[in-house]
Amino acid sequence: MIKVIIADDLSILRQGIQVILEQDSEIKICALASNGKEAFELCGEHRPDVVLMDMRMPDFDGAYGTAKIKEAYPDTRVLVLTTFDDEETVAEAMQSGADGYILKEMDGQKIIQSVKAVSSGINVFGPNVYSGIQKKITESPKANTCANSEAAADLTPRETEIMILIAEGLDNKNIASKLFLAEGTVRNNISRMLDKLGLKDRTQLAVYAVKNNII
Repeated sequence: MIKVIIADDLSILRQGIQVILEQDSEIKICALASNGKEAFELCGEHRPDVVLMDMRMPDFDGAYGTAKIKEAYPDTRVLVLTTFDDEETVAEAMQSGADGYILKEMDGQKIIQSVKAVSSGINVFGPNVYSGIQKKITESPKANTCANSEAAADLTPRETEIMILIAEGLDNKNIASKLFLAEGTVRNNISRMLDKLGLKDRTQLAVYAVKNNII
């Protein structure tokens, strides 16, 4: 079970996000906070796996809450969920130690997927900040080291194409439509890729694609 705290100054938004996340049986909302300080204090009581943090809140904003949480509870993941995607806000979130940054305009299923990904240790970023994150990964010393270079070389062009679309956030139905394939064919290709690369799920496939410069 993934324990989550939602921090947003608007009650209706907190409750709305709670309804969305609780559609998934693997997610439990353990507390709601109205600002960054309250989110930090609730972390001490509930020890959540993920804090879903708004950036713009009165008195103690998301940057304050994120920095305090990451300092005191480094194992707690902070996923920023905000309406703002300007460079200043993104930079503020990242400098505070956020593990991910997504926009409220995302559909509910993608928010759920983002929470799950962040809880498993994978940083998640919206498309407008993706290019900067990709550049950072590419420039890291281990960026060009494949976890299994022989297996990566053994991927077929179709498997590579599907991996790229997974990394772009498409689900099986959309991938099938885009590539004019049956959904069953997409699922079979994904299963083969997971076996070849020794990975567990599509989220790990997406991360693998980025780290090994496949996209």
